[in-house]
Amino acid sequence: MKRILALAAATILAATFVSGCKKEDSQADVKTGLGVVTTISKSTDVKEGTGVAQVDSVAAAVTVDKDGRIVKCVIDSAQTRINFDATGKITTPLDTGFKTKNELGAEYGMKKASGIGKEWNEQAAAFAKYVEGKTANEIAAIAVDESKHPTGADLTASVTMSVGDHIEAVKKAIDNAKNLGAKGSDKLGLGIVTTIGNSKDASGTENGVAQAYSTYAVTTADKDGKITSSVIDASQTNVNFDATGKIKSDLNAVQKTKNELGDAYNMKKVSGIGKEWNEQAAAFAKYVVGKKAGELDSIAVDDAGHPTGSDLKSSVTVAIGDFINVVKKAAAGAK
Repeated sequence: MKRILALAAATILAATFVSGCKKEDSQADVKTGLGVVTTISKSTDVKEGTGVAQVDSVAAAVTVDKDGRIVKCVIDSAQTRINFDATGKITTPLDTGFKTKNELGAEYGMKKASGIGKEWNEQAAAFAKYVEGKTANEIAAIAVDESKHPTGADLTASVTMSVGDHIEAVKKAIDNAKNLGAKGSDKLGLGIVTTIGNSKDASGTENGVAQAYSTYAVTTADKDGKITSSVIDASQTNVNFDATGKIKSDLNAVQKTKNELGDAYNMKKVSGIGKEWNEQAAAFAKYVVGKKAGELDSIAVDDAGHPTGSDLKSSVTVAIGDFINVVKKAAAGAK
């Protein structure tokens, strides 16, 4: 009897220890990271009256523990298609709103062509879940075929789409991750806002430009909904075409985000506060920490969307309308 009681006590003690470790781990500091991979390779010259500038951006948000293992991951993608004709005129309305693939859900239409009956957002969520607990090296070692489709039986039951850009985006996110105030138990969200308003027609010898401008935000939030960390980035991706509808851009060129460009983006020289775009984006991301998403609507801005409050404009003078919207979107979808 004493032996049974001793075993029971040991079992309870072990369970308590494990439970305590899990609770402690959930309150441990984690790094927050964002990675974006953008390609324009699916863009095409005018055929049968229509050309397409297609910009595909896969974004991954992660939290990473002290051992470099992913705690949480979210993946989404912005697929922006801008049409133009044989005279170099853009035919897609410049005020068009674009949904991400996660936002489209069943509207994206992959399920009907999927061998496993799964939509893009379902497969992206399954892949994100699959990489949790893994390091960058383990993710790089995921088995894929020549078309970057997974081949391992542990993954193909839930993911059959090409995952090459997913892998690269997640690896980038891990590499970019920093200690910004997040805890292991925090919710993680990813938001993307895309506009094409800066696109313009070709004219004479001047090439036209189809510009997909995507702003990205990662947020973590505590149980009370307060933002504990945030990362903001943007990709300003141009596809050039001439007045006959022929694409002039190198479709295999590497596309960098503004954070990746850093000083090469060249905003500092025209900035009234001497700050580059990535510095201002980081300052705004830091500014929203401690706030709830609903509080962001009260940030004072002028008619052009530039901040007017003295607590912000000393470090941020760029228009912040998309910053606010994308952080709110990330916070709203956090899990």
